Amino acid sequence: METKDFRIRGMTCAACSAAIERGLNDLPGVQQTNVNAMLESARVEYDPAELSVFDIIEKVEELGYEAIVEEEANSGETERQMEIRFQQKRLIVSALLSFPLLWVMASHFSWLSWIYVPEFLKHPWVQFALATPVQFWIGKPFYVGAYRALKGGSANLDVLVALGTTSAYMFSLAATLRWVGQFHQMPGIYYETSAILITLVVFGKLLEAVVKGRTSAELKSLVELQPKTAILVKDGEETEVPAADVAVGDLLLVRPGAPIPADGEVVEGASDVDESMLTGNSAPVMKQPGDTVFGATMNESGRLLVRAARIGKHTALSQIVRAVAQAQSAKPLPIQRVADAVAGVFVPIVVTFAVVTSIIWYMFVQSGNFAAALEAGIAVLVIACPCALGLATPISVMTGSGRAAALGILFKGAQFLETTHEVDIIVFDKTGTITQGKPLLRETVVIPGDWDEQTVLRLAALAEKQSDHPLGKAIFHGIAQRADIDFAGSQDCVRHFEAQAGLGVAADVEGRQVLVGNRRLMHEHRIDISGAERELGRMEAQGRTAMLIAVDRKYAGIAAVSDALKETASAAILRLKQMGIEVIMLTGDSRGTARTIANQAGIVHVLAEILPQDRAEAVRKLQVQGHQVAMIGDGIKDASALAAADIGIAIGNGSEIAMEAADVALLRGDLNSIPDAIHLSHKTMNNMKQNLFLALAYHAIGIPIAAAGLLAPWVAGAAMALSSLSVIVNALRLQKAKLR
Repeated sequence: METKDFRIRGMTCAACSAAIERGLNDLPGVQQTNVNAMLESARVEYDPAELSVFDIIEKVEELGYEAIVEEEANSGETERQMEIRFQQKRLIVSALLSFPLLWVMASHFSWLSWIYVPEFLKHPWVQFALATPVQFWIGKPFYVGAYRALKGGSANLDVLVALGTTSAYMFSLAATLRWVGQFHQMPGIYYETSAILITLVVFGKLLEAVVKGRTSAELKSLVELQPKTAILVKDGEETEVPAADVAVGDLLLVRPGAPIPADGEVVEGASDVDESMLTGNSAPVMKQPGDTVFGATMNESGRLLVRAARIGKHTALSQIVRAVAQAQSAKPLPIQRVADAVAGVFVPIVVTFAVVTSIIWYMFVQSGNFAAALEAGIAVLVIACPCALGLATPISVMTGSGRAAALGILFKGAQFLETTHEVDIIVFDKTGTITQGKPLLRETVVIPGDWDEQTVLRLAALAEKQSDHPLGKAIFHGIAQRADIDFAGSQDCVRHFEAQAGLGVAADVEGRQVLVGNRRLMHEHRIDISGAERELGRMEAQGRTAMLIAVDRKYAGIAAVSDALKETASAAILRLKQMGIEVIMLTGDSRGTARTIANQAGIVHVLAEILPQDRAEAVRKLQVQGHQVAMIGDGIKDASALAAADIGIAIGNGSEIAMEAADVALLRGDLNSIPDAIHLSHKTMNNMKQNLFLALAYHAIGIPIAAAGLLAPWVAGAAMALSSLSVIVNALRLQKAKLR
């Protein structure tokens, strides 16, 4: 399957997006389609063996719209600005031509009868001259859109506007023509109805274009953070090159005050780096050789020499941009299905209801009064325009995901923004998630035997030298720093190194068989460790991870490693408990060590001695019990559990595979981002429900009132514009949402 993004032109409301989705989903080979009327975009997942991009574009055109592959389209910002300028010009012209008609109409109300109106403005031909350009020039896009929609077998906002305004205009034109030769009696004309309605709808379209521009500006501002150039250091020479030309492994010079061009590792120099654009933390972070830096963060004080590790679409910033774009363009489920289902049948039902309303008025309410019947029908058509319904959920998703990104929380799809608040159990990995992920060697114990202390520790360090595990690295570096242990001549003395997941390492070092690992590793190799239990218990009670050392199948000692709790761990876990969420810690550590760390963090439930390959199964067992489970992790060992969980959440400084497997990525190391994400998900979901309620309540109340003849068509048009505005304003409240 392949996924392709398209820019869709010509959509006006939720009925349009529903029609395009239905049409594309009917194509053979299409797996899934998400059409977003708010973003004017479509994401199609399809089988390229059965379907081509051209087939998709052709189908969209057949439905009456225009599709362009996203990569080939103009920048979204350029199109948005063009749309805003276009709608502004239409609104100005339409308002200037409609104002005299509104002036005349206002004088008809008894409470405004004192308003002076020039006599010539009341003339039917003057009103005809003012209304005609509005109807057929300003209103031309509505006719084009209605024709396309009807040609494609659907009905949308354009159909309602075109039908309602044309009815009023044509009735007025017929009355004007009948008036010729009967100048003694002024005709009943409704030119102001059609002109003012079109003006109000154009005003609503301008509002939508401005809001779309504002929400997409958040994404644009992220993209603009990417540096344009880099200083490449090669053979001692410095050359300024485009940032796009940087390759993995290149050495880059970053001067004070300059942005870092790519993700990488500091090779030389030290400096404070402002990472606030990535983490939201305004305090600069000191970077030294060996530390990781991220593209687009700002070097503040010293010169840095950085080796590029991730470039282009693989950088942290690019992942942020991609995640935000995906979250905004994807549809939240299942709540959006409600809106789509309503929108898909809404317009035909409304047209039918408007016709029935007019017939009832003409035959029963005011028998023979065609003007009154027409006015009631037009009011129903206008007030039923599904603008607010189309905006209801997309505007909440765009605002909520944008707010989350500003807080360093990336929802990789709108469905995760919708469902994260439903979790009732959160499973935390220990190392690197609850703890800082930088364990240090705290203590070593070597039993008297066949080898002296220096020999045992040197063999253990050499066995762990090739390990990528944080505990193995801590043991190697801790022992290597001891002045009394000599590593000279030991570079090529390790043979048959094997890292056993969740157990430890085994290697032949200087011709000896060396094991460094936990109890299970020793038991599998049938090594007697009964003499170690007392020391193991003492170390684990202190929260240390004890790694047993065996040489030539004999227990020889222990290396104890510990990792400090993250500063925010206890506070974040307390917040989760206060939200009614059960917290579980999962680790490969021994039960004693795990229990000690859990107590420090305020966690009651612990799953200890869980191998990496068993983590996903531990999550599934909780799901089988009926729980909605979120998994929090940072490493490769957590990837399967992150994928298995209902919501997988990766901590910011985690491995790339963990970030890819997760549904939500937290860019900050602050564990408070977890309750923040849940709280924001809850607020966004509530906002969607509020918007849908506002949109549906507006129609439920407005349509009967209009059908009863209590709403003039121009008032119905104003109410329609206000309904869209109310949904927009309500969604924008998320930008100021308080999370703590």
